[in-house]
Formats: sequence, structure tokens, C-alpha cells
Amino acid sequence: MSVWVEYSVAFFLLVGSAFALAGSIGLYRFPDFFTRLHGPAKATTLGVGCVLIASMLYFSSKDEVLHVHELLITLFLMLSAPVSAYMLAKAAVQQQVKSFNRKD
Repeated sequence: MSVWVEYSVAFFLLVGSAFALAGSIGLYRFPDFFTRLHGPAKATTLGVGCVLIASMLYFSSKDEVLHVHELLITLFLMLSAPVSAYMLAKAAVQQQVKSFNRKD
């Protein structure tokens, strides 16, 4: 395996884990349902996508065959996570879930 593949895999793993950590912290720290929805829907989705791209690069260079399973998982994740977040938000609006109103 070449050095540039190792550096790119390490880069995608570090970036992906940083985004996943930021999304998890956002899920814990935000005050209400609607703001907590952004953590997993945005940052964690990008983090898992980066980890899957790192996996695709590693195994494709190791076996010298293009592995597209991880790419398909990433595409499915990028398409399904925003849709599921939208559906959760729409259900919360219909259930009249209270949002955090800050008085500035």
C-alpha cells in the first residue's frame, strides 16, 4: 500500500471521527428536540460518510480491486438521513413539541 493511500485513509478517519464527535456533542448539549435533530442529521452523517470513504480507499488499495460497497452505503446514508430528520421534525410539529424560545 502506498504512502499517499495511508495518509488519505488517516485523514478521512480523523475528519470523520471529528465530525461524529461534534454531532454527538451537539445531540447532548442542545436544549430542545428541534436543535438536537441537527447533530445526527448533519455532522454525524458526514462523519460516518468520511469513515466509509476511508474504508473504501483502504480495502480498494489492499485488494487492488475497486470496492463500491462502502460508496453505496455512503450514498444511501447521505440520501436517507436528511429525509428521516425531516420526517421526525414534521412529526414533532404535528405533535406540537415545545421548542426552546430564548428571550434575547
